[in-house]
Amino acid sequence: MEEKLREELIKLFESKLSKPMQMYLETCSRCGICTPACHAYASMPQAKYTPAYRAEVVRRIFKKYFKLQGKIAPALGAAKVLDENTLDELYEAAYSCTGCRRCMVYCPFGIDTQQIMSIAKLLLIGANAEPELLTMLADVSVSKGEGIEDMKESFMQGLKRLEDQVLEKWKMEAGEMEAGETPIPIDVEGADLLYVALAGAHSIIPAAAVFNAAGEKWTLSFFEAVNFGAFVGDPTKTKLILDRIVNEANRLKVKEVCICECGTAFRVMKQMSGSQPFEVSSITDVHAKYIREGKIKLDKSKLNLPVTYHDPCQIARNGGVIDAPRYVLQQLGADYRELSADPKYNWCCGGGGGLVAMGDETHDFRMKSAKVKADQVQQTEAKILATACENCHAQLSDISKHYNMDVEVKYLSSMVADALIQ
Repeated sequence: MEEKLREELIKLFESKLSKPMQMYLETCSRCGICTPACHAYASMPQAKYTPAYRAEVVRRIFKKYFKLQGKIAPALGAAKVLDENTLDELYEAAYSCTGCRRCMVYCPFGIDTQQIMSIAKLLLIGANAEPELLTMLADVSVSKGEGIEDMKESFMQGLKRLEDQVLEKWKMEAGEMEAGETPIPIDVEGADLLYVALAGAHSIIPAAAVFNAAGEKWTLSFFEAVNFGAFVGDPTKTKLILDRIVNEANRLKVKEVCICECGTAFRVMKQMSGSQPFEVSSITDVHAKYIREGKIKLDKSKLNLPVTYHDPCQIARNGGVIDAPRYVLQQLGADYRELSADPKYNWCCGGGGGLVAMGDETHDFRMKSAKVKADQVQQTEAKILATACENCHAQLSDISKHYNMDVEVKYLSSMVADALIQ
């Protein structure tokens, strides 16, 4: 590695050294409590899949370049020189971690491995050694935002083609539309709620049906919720993708921004948008509110099979949305079966951190590392596996196929839309 590049990477590392980060890097006592908390280690018990091992790769670089002992006598502190071999170790550490933070809830010091891995990902970006696909997806997302004015007309034409499907799901069951209304409103200034969806009818049609049935004054965002900048760990691109939604919400003067079933999109908007004049909510929270307030009613006879629910790590453990999905399933009349005694200790699906987006490249690792998740689901004997995250839905569907599980994976929002009654 050229010295100039090494110096640039050290500066990138330094840019992440907040006080909490320094605490994470300096505090680990090697107690091993986090070891069985990682789904990858629990499925494939190898030392390199322990949270402490992953963090140690970053920690040793920290010792070498930011601690006196590492500078004077690096061998004594097991300090590590930043070179090509170290980049390979950083890659394996960062992309065998889904950022689920299950280890963090077990750690007596609350060390956040996801944050430590954000250093690893930033160093990989600085060395042009990050997954090319994730960077490409982030770049495409950024460019789509920059050219939104050119895309608006075609986007709205695409929505027109979805209107009949929204009406089929809502109008016949939940009442007639008033004159002048549209099933999928867009760019409505003064709307109470801005809904930020994913690309695809599956994220728009069920949500629109429920919003309309509830009589919500809502509007659809021009932008896609998913933040590929966060997946690849690029702070600049993460903020660019986030800010365009924040700016749209402020331009339209909405009271609430509702994020679709996308864990990372929800966490980024909820925790990184700063102080704003609008609230941020998950679509699951919104559905639970509608039911509690009597704005929508559900047919409890729709679910006649046992159901379990997978808590998306970024929405539940990292975002606090735990009670709402269980309340919704209760109102759906489900024979509900918990995956774990305490949802905050629930196993990760194994697809977060950009791993699902990387597709076939990570498929073998994702399937092997998710063995504990497959076992957990099968032990419930549920026939329906509900979740509220697109990444989780894709990963759980892959797991179901790989392990020949007799379970159907469903989006919770679609289950609500399918059960709407007047």
